[in-house]
Amino acid sequence: MSEHRAWTYEQLRQAVAGGGIALRCRRRLQPAGGPGDKVFPPTYEGGKYAFEERTIEGTRVPCVLLDSVQSQANRMEMALREAYYEPGAEQTKEPGLPVVAVDFPGAELPEVGWITSLDAPHRIADAILRDSLLGEVKFRETDAGRAFTNAGPANATALLGICPTSLVFGLWDSTGPKGGLGTKIQRALVSEIVGVDAVRGVKTSSRIDPLGIELNAGPLFRRPDGDWTLDRAEAKKEDGRLVLFAQAKGGKDVLWDEAKAKGAIPDSGRPSKANHGNVTPTIDVRKDANGNDVYEEEPIALLREGSPVVAYASRKKPAYVGGVTISHALQTTTISLAALRRLRFPVDGRQANDEARAVLAALGLCAATLAQGDADLRSRCLLVPEEPSVWEAIAPDGQVTEFTLNAETAKALFAEAVAHATAAGLPWRREVLALTPSPQLVELVRRSRELKVAAADTEE
Repeated sequence: MSEHRAWTYEQLRQAVAGGGIALRCRRRLQPAGGPGDKVFPPTYEGGKYAFEERTIEGTRVPCVLLDSVQSQANRMEMALREAYYEPGAEQTKEPGLPVVAVDFPGAELPEVGWITSLDAPHRIADAILRDSLLGEVKFRETDAGRAFTNAGPANATALLGICPTSLVFGLWDSTGPKGGLGTKIQRALVSEIVGVDAVRGVKTSSRIDPLGIELNAGPLFRRPDGDWTLDRAEAKKEDGRLVLFAQAKGGKDVLWDEAKAKGAIPDSGRPSKANHGNVTPTIDVRKDANGNDVYEEEPIALLREGSPVVAYASRKKPAYVGGVTISHALQTTTISLAALRRLRFPVDGRQANDEARAVLAALGLCAATLAQGDADLRSRCLLVPEEPSVWEAIAPDGQVTEFTLNAETAKALFAEAVAHATAAGLPWRREVLALTPSPQLVELVRRSRELKVAAADTEE
């Protein structure tokens, strides 16, 4: 691969000032097991994978979504959190990154941890921050909260100093004091990973029990303490009948009617309900709400006799949920400099637009570069790059300037941009704006956790 130079701050500033339209990075990845190894996409409603056809280099190819724009944004924000924020610290790490954080451990909810504007789905506009306090004052009624409420694309200076990631990843303050008329900021940084030439696979399930426990060794009954037993004398009773170990859907007890069973072991009393015994080898198929196998239409090509025209028919096949094989994965990351130029940053009666936009572009480059170091998307979906990534700066006339970044050079570029922004008088808060959850929010979390515990006990 040819040599590419790291980008300088002056080149970045020139690009955001009008010399560039976008920054782009396209990189090919492969499964960590090597080409041809299977990967597992995310599943959506009903256990579906997001398949679609895309045009790549002039050819329509079947693709599958491996990581969405929203998921990529979350990964980038988590990379920034890891690099610049330490839970409980009063200041973020050099050169500082303005962060709003809610102290749930201090509210005796240590399992929740610190929730920050980098964690919350709607960033600084999230309801978690809205329903928290600075001292005894609701966050949105503090100076910082009101400054955010009154910010917008025409005056984003305050938001830059409080939560700059909102200006990079976008937000809509739809639940704030202004309702639907609240601050709306376009997303400037977009990234996505798709699997190319995707072919659906199958996944099998099986288990050999080393104890050799057989189905007919049951039935298992439920004891009053919720555990299982084979002893009828220990079993829970209801309406004079014994209760089988596993409950039916909806948490309803299943009663044992030995006369009607005629020696057969009902499903709710099988040893497998307590995770004992063999599991018959099966191929996993997506299920509907009633537990039935789902079938889907698969297009098949048919060549009409005596005609070169290809006709398409369809057939039903089980909706297998066994991952996919791909020729490669493609990650496309773009930073819209045009979107950043729609934001304006007045300071003391003058505009500091170039310095503010440069720090946002540097922040986006830093977030994307740091996140590239971890492409472990989920279980059985670890990706590795085929070669080092190369960034491109696209000029208004279509010319492309290539440059490279790694974690250290990206962080150094970001630090230099912050220095220029603060020298221009722009706000940049290094101190963490630490909030406490309101009493009603704490109580809401506690009640929700109690319900989850009760539901888990019922399912067991």
